[in-house]
Amino acid sequence: MAYKNRIVPIFFSVATLFFLLLIIDSSSSQQTLTVESRSNPATSEDCNNRWIYIRNLPYRFNLDLLTNCSEYPLFDDFCPYLANHGLGQKTHGRSHSWYRTDPLLLELIFHTRILEYPCLTNDPDAANAVFLPYYAAIDSLRYLYGPDVNSSFQHGLDLFEFLHSDEPGIWERHMGHDHFLILARPAWDFSQPLDNDPPIWGTSFLELPEFYNLTAMVPEGRPWPLQEHAVPYPTSFHPQNLAYFEAWIQRVKRSRRTSLMLFAGGGGIGSTPNIRRSIRNECEHSTINNNVTANFSIIRTNGVYSKLCHMVDCSNGVCEHDPIRYMKPMLQATFCLQPPGDTPTRRSTFDAITAGCIPVFFEELTAKTQYRWHLPADKYSELSVFIPKEEVVFKGLKILDVLMGIPRSEVRKMRQSVIELIPKVMYRRHGSSLDLRSKKDAFDIAIDKTLQTIKDKLGNMLDH
Repeated sequence: MAYKNRIVPIFFSVATLFFLLLIIDSSSSQQTLTVESRSNPATSEDCNNRWIYIRNLPYRFNLDLLTNCSEYPLFDDFCPYLANHGLGQKTHGRSHSWYRTDPLLLELIFHTRILEYPCLTNDPDAANAVFLPYYAAIDSLRYLYGPDVNSSFQHGLDLFEFLHSDEPGIWERHMGHDHFLILARPAWDFSQPLDNDPPIWGTSFLELPEFYNLTAMVPEGRPWPLQEHAVPYPTSFHPQNLAYFEAWIQRVKRSRRTSLMLFAGGGGIGSTPNIRRSIRNECEHSTINNNVTANFSIIRTNGVYSKLCHMVDCSNGVCEHDPIRYMKPMLQATFCLQPPGDTPTRRSTFDAITAGCIPVFFEELTAKTQYRWHLPADKYSELSVFIPKEEVVFKGLKILDVLMGIPRSEVRKMRQSVIELIPKVMYRRHGSSLDLRSKKDAFDIAIDKTLQTIKDKLGNMLDH
């Protein structure tokens, strides 16, 4: 993107100093918050079983990795997206809630937010959980795209050696069962078998026996391991106070839905049968005109749409840092299609929810079996539509027929359920107002669920 070259030289020299100060101040931030919490009986009571200790790691595990943001020739330069504590640059000068957020910076976003967590302690023995501020996804880039690609089984060994040499009692107290971290890439990228020779793809971080006891939050998990839990991809919406959040909710509710369904994405242009190709073909051949009287009568029954299907071409990553390109069309669509791509999950799922657009899934791995902490599995039929991709690709089922068959009253209920999810899948801005903090966001829910997971693990250890 053209704007990268204009921003990096000025921005990064300032950002490097800022992030250095941020990490240096992390210990003092812990101390301040802990003292305040313990001096207030009500707050201290609220923190029962919720104390978190932030492990003090050398800069090579976090800060130094940010300074290498432009050093991977086969990977996009992510320097411009370090702004605003990892939220990225604002989409435009007057924006208060919208940023050009890169999912790779989710580790930095979590680290920044956890420094504001009200139940921090500087006593590891008093902690219910220990957070590792390790930017594992950024560190993995040297194995995925850099000169260390053929030694990916070593990813994480340096961290493990540090944890065992520096205050080893913190780790050994529960053998890592009380430790947790956030990985900003799908778990598959950290799951290469240790005996792959030569390595195929990914690192072996999650395959190292040394880290089997960790609780890992990831944007996409594997179906079977118990150590990882999926959390929402970060969208570009990060409000800083309740007024901005409520203004967006009102816009979502008032938005006129002029497209029945929308697909924002790429792919589907080859000859191999797949769900994206089926979607593209159906969209390209769906029109509202005098020759489609049957469909038009159905459309009139279910609402007034100017388009049956709207395509937003996001090929080659053109949408990734440009929410304006796809959020307006999502605001104008009733249903947003979420076909799997290289992996089952999509950031677009959470963009759609933020826009009040009802997600349409074609695989359960896309969301239902992933985000159990944030999207209630027993409510999926109330907030989404599921169409098996095999029915579409190989049996000729038309997506439009399924969606046009849903009564308007059901569509209204589903949209309301989706809108109620918005605060649960957004990551509000750091330093946000107290009134907005009363609404638990994706970070708050992830921390609560992680603490409960660790509590259950330690309880099971005692039982056995």
